[in-house]
Amino acid sequence: MTHQNENGLILMLNGAGVVVAYALLGISLYLSTEVPLATKGYWGMGIVLLTLSLINVVKYRFDARSAEDRINRIEEARNEKLLEDVLKDPTSDV
Repeated sequence: MTHQNENGLILMLNGAGVVVAYALLGISLYLSTEVPLATKGYWGMGIVLLTLSLINVVKYRFDARSAEDRINRIEEARNEKLLEDVLKDPTSDV
């Protein structure tokens, strides 16, 4: 239960950091009068696309780790079943 609360707190802090970073970037772009609007839009699109790419990288790494954990659990269950079968077999030489 504590592990879930800690993860929630970390996610909330990271989310707040992202919101603050976007807000500060938006204020900076809005207040910079020397930069043309087209350049501001280009920078904004770059930031949004970078964010989407980072989300995808994290998601795919999480999915790969989850699949690896699932395979490990299946192999452990198979090995346990094989050990049980060997120990139950009265003709085995164990």
